[in-house]
Amino acid sequence: MSNRLFFAGLLMAALAATMSAFSQDAAPAADSGAAQAQPGARPRRPLPKPVNLKVLPKDIAPEELVKIMRGYAGSLGVECNFCHAANAQTHKLDFASDAKEDKSFARTMIAMTRTINDQYMSQINDPDAMPADKHVTCGTCHRGHTMPEHFVPPPEQHHHPAQGAPGAQPSPQ
Repeated sequence: MSNRLFFAGLLMAALAATMSAFSQDAAPAADSGAAQAQPGARPRRPLPKPVNLKVLPKDIAPEELVKIMRGYAGSLGVECNFCHAANAQTHKLDFASDAKEDKSFARTMIAMTRTINDQYMSQINDPDAMPADKHVTCGTCHRGHTMPEHFVPPPEQHHHPAQGAPGAQPSPQ
């Protein structure tokens, strides 16, 4: 699971670093290349071109979008129907629908992590930090839960300044 979260984080960070588009208009379905079929399996239909994207790039390949969405789902420990509403007639998920408020929250959080990475984490010049250490992802806070996990600091040992040092407080007995 942590490898999947790490990959999703790297993918999101790379995507965030190269994106500048924040809106997309609906577009007709297009053939994005036939998927490789497994021997003996039915050939897969090409995925339709994504519509109603407001944060992710308008020219994203459908297969890339699916990978990113799976990363988000894994980071929050949810399924697609957490953000995406079902069509009332077909009962299939309507990925373009904005009916669920959680989809709006997700868009805000995606934009937030992009801003954190682009404007703040990019300023970290720690030579010991790996590139992945300088990027936040959904999993950074959510850690597989729908709500970010609350941080509970471990019990700490207090280090008091030496007695008589300027600003030293007497240690409790």
